[in-house]
Amino acid sequence: MSADNNGRPNGLYSYDSFTGNSVKKKEKHFLWWCAGAHQELLKDYPSEHAKYAGLGGAILATFALATLASGYAMYSVFQNSGWAIAFALLWGLIIFNFDRFLVSTMRKYGLSREKQLWHALPRIILALLIGITIARPLEMKIFEKEIDAKVEVNLHKKLLLQDSLLRVEKSTAIAEAMRERSLFTERKQSIEDTIYRLQQAYVQEADGTGGSKQRGIDKLTRLKQEAYQAALLQFGPEIRLLGEKIGYQDSILNSNKATLDSRHNDNEAALHTRIGFLERNKALSDLASEEPSIFWAELFLSLLIILIETGPILSKLIMSVGPYDLALAQSELIQMAASESAMSRDKQSRMDKQDAANRNRKETSDTLMEKLKTAQQRHIHDAFDKWDRDRAGKDNRNDSIDQLLKNIREKIDYEEDDLI
Repeated sequence: MSADNNGRPNGLYSYDSFTGNSVKKKEKHFLWWCAGAHQELLKDYPSEHAKYAGLGGAILATFALATLASGYAMYSVFQNSGWAIAFALLWGLIIFNFDRFLVSTMRKYGLSREKQLWHALPRIILALLIGITIARPLEMKIFEKEIDAKVEVNLHKKLLLQDSLLRVEKSTAIAEAMRERSLFTERKQSIEDTIYRLQQAYVQEADGTGGSKQRGIDKLTRLKQEAYQAALLQFGPEIRLLGEKIGYQDSILNSNKATLDSRHNDNEAALHTRIGFLERNKALSDLASEEPSIFWAELFLSLLIILIETGPILSKLIMSVGPYDLALAQSELIQMAASESAMSRDKQSRMDKQDAANRNRKETSDTLMEKLKTAQQRHIHDAFDKWDRDRAGKDNRNDSIDQLLKNIREKIDYEEDDLI
């Protein structure tokens, strides 16, 4: 026989349709699970389905935001996609599980609005902290281009500061080299000027423009030429030595300049390799303080992300008490009452067993005391009769009543710990 859509053979109702013994198919709803709802109980209340599906969707949204934020933050630190994805999923699952726990532990039944708000306050504070943690990386991703430009500006400022510090460090050596070079240059220039003037004097005498105004080489011309050659011979070694000293000072200046350039390049490369999450976070803070538009955009974006993160808690808080909440309360209270009843029965059973054991121990102790009393009386009579016979059969009567009592006490004495 074929069955219709309602599971009835050939459109006819079966016996189970009337008795209610039809087996319900167990279904799992992912969004209900995200909301931490009791799915088997929630199925019986269709009016509550959309409410808890929406709550589960809100928690799932926080998982997505946390995953994206942590992934971007870790990638900006490690520059490795594998590590970023792995940590993003781990952090997203931690936030998801935490939000699911916060929502599932909130109860609506038996509490006034004030108590519900008071109980939800710690959860809201935790959600705010999580929201702030999630919001910052997402803001940095949204303003990524502006942050990149600001990072370059900040790095340039740092580079200029490092260059100025380096120049201060090398300033003494550079100033000393320039001072020495200036002295040597002035001395060399002075000597060269003197030689040049002597050369011009004999040349002018030779071409007739000198003091004698006679063209040709005469005695005065030869004297001035000899003076020029003597100066060349005298100052030539000093000029060469001064040139070497000037060259040495130039090498010092060039070495310091090369060091400055090398350190500048090294610092620039190091600054670019150290661009991380904190540097980008500082750039965003600088932009917010410098540009009011970025400040307000960042503020409203942060509030939006924080609102999304606190959305599940606020949604659960403003949700009205529904039939599912009452059914869940009844189920939990019944389970709690059953557990307490079982614990009470178990406790009473242990107490009854203890009382029975105490009664049995008392009855045994009483019986033992009666027998001990009888035995003690028998020992007393026997000891007294023996003492009396001994005294009657002896001439000396040294056995005193105290000795008798001591002997009796030694035979019949007992410790209380020996009793049951």
